[in-house]
Parts: sequence; C-alpha cells; structure tokens
Amino acid sequence: MTGELNALSALDEVSSVLELTEEDFTPMSKCGIEFLSDFWQEKYLQEYIKNGGSKIKFVTGRQGSGKTYFLQLMTMIAKTENYKTAQFSAKEIWLHDFKDIYVEILEQCDIMDCLEAVSHYLIQEMGFSYQDIPEGMRFIDYLSQNGSGDAITKREIRTLLRNIFLDNPLMDNNFALACSMLTGSILGYPVLEEQNKELLLSWLKGDRSIKLSQLRALDFYPSRITKYNARHMLRSLAELIRMGGYSGLFVTVDDMEILTSRSSLELVHYTKVKREDTYESIRQLIDDIDSMHHIMFVYAFDRELFDNENAGVKSYQALWMRIQNEIVGERFNRFSDMVDMDRLAIQEYTSDIIIALAKSMAKEDNTAIRMLEPEDAVEIVERARTGAVGIPQMIINAMQEVSADV
Repeated sequence: MTGELNALSALDEVSSVLELTEEDFTPMSKCGIEFLSDFWQEKYLQEYIKNGGSKIKFVTGRQGSGKTYFLQLMTMIAKTENYKTAQFSAKEIWLHDFKDIYVEILEQCDIMDCLEAVSHYLIQEMGFSYQDIPEGMRFIDYLSQNGSGDAITKREIRTLLRNIFLDNPLMDNNFALACSMLTGSILGYPVLEEQNKELLLSWLKGDRSIKLSQLRALDFYPSRITKYNARHMLRSLAELIRMGGYSGLFVTVDDMEILTSRSSLELVHYTKVKREDTYESIRQLIDDIDSMHHIMFVYAFDRELFDNENAGVKSYQALWMRIQNEIVGERFNRFSDMVDMDRLAIQEYTSDIIIALAKSMAKEDNTAIRMLEPEDAVEIVERARTGAVGIPQMIINAMQEVSADV
C-alpha cells in the first residue's frame, strides 16, 4: 500500500503515476480535508450531479498544498458513489484541443461497458432478465432457443434501440446511431460484423485514419470528431453513462500550471497559441456546461497560473472574467467554484490535526526521521500564512529534518 507520506510528498510532481486505493485514504490521512470532501460528496455527487446537474470546479494552492491528493480522494469517493471517472494530467494530455480530452475520457470510461449496461436495460424492457441468459450467449440466440426469435420480436428490438438512442434529445445523432448499432451487436440483432464494430469504435475515438466512405457502407454518414463538436460528443457520452445506470461522470484534470512553463523538456510544451487555445477551450466548456447533465469537471493548478500576469489565466480576459471570485468572505465557502487549498488548510488544519496527520504518515512510511512535537505544529500553522509551500508539504519537510540535538 502506498503510504500517506509518499502520496502527499508527490502531490504536485509525480501524482499522475500514483494509483491510490480506498485503503490509502485512512481517517487520519483525511483529517481537515473532509470539511470539503464530505461536502462535495453530499451536495454534488449524491444530489446535484446525480439528479442531472453539471458543474466545473477549480482547485488551486501552493506547491504541496494537497491538490492532487484531494483530486484522488474525490475520484475514489466518486467511484463509491457509482460514477464513471476519468483522471489525467495536463503534463500528459494536450488540453488545447477538446477532442483530445474527449478521447481520453472515452478511453477511461470503457464505452463498451456502458453499452453492455444499456443492453441489460433493453432486455428488461422486453420482459426478460439478462441474468437468465447463459454467459457467452447473445440475447437473440437466447430468444431463438426459447422460440421467441420471430420477426415481431426483432422489430421490437429495433424500435427500442431507436427510442433509447435516436430519439434521445441529449445525444448527438451520429453518436446515437453508432451506439445503437454497437448495442445491437451485443444483443446479436441487428447483426454487425466485427470489422464494422471496430470501425464504429474507431470513429467514436476520433481516429482520423479511418475513411468515412467505409462507414457509409453501414448507412452511417457522420462527420469527423473535431474540437468543434467534441463537447457535444462528451455530452452524449455523459448521457450514455447515465443510461447505463451510473450516477454520472466525474473528471479531474491536474497540473494545469504546465501552461506557464517555458521548459522545452516537458513532454507537453505549450506555445502561446496553444496556451490561449486551451484557455478558450475551458471558456467554451464553462459556457456549455449548463447544456450538459450528470457531469462534473475539476481542474487543479499551482498558484503560479494565477500569479503569472503574462501567461496565466489573467492574460486571457474571456476566461478570467468567468472564474474570478467576485466576493471573498471571512469563512471558506464550500460552494465556491474556485477552491483555495491554502485557505482551507489555514481554517481547518489545527495543531491537533497536524499532529494526527504526522502520526498517520509516519505509521505508513519509514522515511520520516522524527515525529512532530506540539510546538512544531504551532510553528507550521504560523508559517503557513506566508510560506512558499502548503501545510501538507510543511509537515513532510518538518518530519524529514534532522533535529539540532542529534
């Protein structure tokens, strides 16, 4: 099991490599942060998003403030609440073209799993139980075996597929038609050859190597998926996920501060044009989010993305006007779409919580040189107001310092 110390110390550098499980998020390790995570779970995951809402949140803070840990915690919680989840880093996935974001989400959500769940719903709508069908047998073969595979039953399958997909106003027509044919292949009717199934999946994934003329042989006349229609495809995917019986779609995008990096050594390096295209893509998503349902986006970044006047979000006025906070109260606002992890920590991380976190970290990782004393915790609370790093990283640094008495 990955220890809390390793998890927290790698929050902003190698978080994309970590695969934390539910066991990693012990009650001790969630001290303080549950003030926000429990609230999001109740108000958003259990209520607003599940009931058809949509939301975009932004999480910021100094390096080591716990942003990545919070994203991983919320992703784990979303899974327990029956959400399809997708998590990726801006250091690995291009953000300037929304098509790349859509494709990454599609890959992580496993569209065939969603279609399988929809096929179960259709089988139940026809008065059968999918659990009665032997493993490996298609629904149409099961019907034929029981003397029900007649023309009337087949027409009913076609009608249900049309009602579920093509008559759904929340789905793009091409996306719906592709899903209808793929669901038919799962049911065994209408018949779809394996190579045609792969063609449809490739189109859904935005593969430009396939020829549209190949799809026309299936009476399918789609346009290619581009950054201009990818948001509509994502809305369709979210609706498919809901139809499959899931609560919704939860997406996290980490390491957004890479947009301001000037290093050409990064795997993903943003030029001024690509950076502004990224800001415009996020701006368009914000404007379109109300037309989507059952979906929540969370973007995370170091404070550098705010502080950098030339390359940060303030340099793109159209986006900055949409995400800046108009009013800042004395207390941390859990409904705010701009989450400041440093402000949350200063409000919630008392000396007792800091000691509890340190004990939890030391228990799971033996790289800690010493345990914190109460006076250390008090000093961390004081330094947190002006320090260059967040409280979690301060705890780690203090535990790894060699005492002057040694």
